[in-house]
Amino acid sequence: MTSLDLLTHELSKLPGVGNKTALRLALFITRQPAQYALSLAKALTEVTSKIRFCSVCFHLTDQELCSVCTNPMRDHKILCVVEESSDLMALEKTKIYRGRYHVLQGALSPLDGIGPDNLRVKELIQRLRSEPVEEIILATSPNVTGDATALYVSKLIKPLGLRMTKLASGLPVGGDIQYADPVTLSRAFEHRMEY
Repeated sequence: MTSLDLLTHELSKLPGVGNKTALRLALFITRQPAQYALSLAKALTEVTSKIRFCSVCFHLTDQELCSVCTNPMRDHKILCVVEESSDLMALEKTKIYRGRYHVLQGALSPLDGIGPDNLRVKELIQRLRSEPVEEIILATSPNVTGDATALYVSKLIKPLGLRMTKLASGLPVGGDIQYADPVTLSRAFEHRMEY
């Protein structure tokens, strides 16, 4: 296998990148100055060695705590529960939500072998018992796994007597939060409903 074949093979493992796109990317890299490939390799090495999960909310960060958790201007009384860091990043682009987050790091999917123990649900319940949270926004994707996850989490939270809301309609059923546009997400936040 040539080095070009190896690079193409590795790039094809990326989500949404097929063989043709992987080859196009590999050829692009070969046409760039050597410094480009070195910078790309350095960035890949750094992200694998420095990125970790925030010890409070489990969002991706290169520090002990993420920028949301260390921001004193965030409202500690509202906690938005999302599936992935990509959902958090999409919601942050709206600039409408000023509370804090909890990243579950996935959604329930028994067919894929993902159960409650594979998610950060226990940590969520611990946070709700120790932090002054008054409202939980369940912002899971409006699809089968997201709805199942929200239902499961809501049953665990209900005995705590906290207000639970979910994002309003406008998000496409079967879609993912990370792909929704900022206006749709803003409206879903503004018009959230009791869960």
